[in-house]
Amino acid sequence: MPPSLAARITSWWRQLTRLDPHHPEQMDPALERPWLRRWDHLPKHSAGAGFTRADYAAARERARDVARATLGDELWQTLQRQGYLDLPSQRIAGMTYRLRVGRRIEVLCAPGVRSPWPYDYLCINPTYPLPAEEFMAQLYLYVRDREDIVLKVAAPQPWDQALGRTF
Repeated sequence: MPPSLAARITSWWRQLTRLDPHHPEQMDPALERPWLRRWDHLPKHSAGAGFTRADYAAARERARDVARATLGDELWQTLQRQGYLDLPSQRIAGMTYRLRVGRRIEVLCAPGVRSPWPYDYLCINPTYPLPAEEFMAQLYLYVRDREDIVLKVAAPQPWDQALGRTF
């Protein structure tokens, strides 16, 4: 009996993208897939064993390029000048998210506006280690474009703190 259409499409797609974890010989060795690894064993602010100072420096340099390209020159310059970006909520009038590199999101509310959280800081950490500037740019897009999810998943915290899994 010939394979089903779904099985043939799946097989074709895996061959096309070379992303089949069951056949490592087909995988493109240059393609990084950190989401498939477990990161629980790493100490906070670490990218893993064998990651040298030069590797960290190179990763941070690439992260600055990624953040600048993601945010655009105007927002990048504002971030460099102020040390933060304020992003008004699209869902709650008078509420603003303050995004800072490597820190928790700060929630600022105008007088009379009530935050949906009991505390002024929100913790959202990356799944795997990332340079702080790159993750901050990702957070900017996440808060700007998917605030509905942020409202559901952000963990309110009573104090500010450095993010885990960033370096």
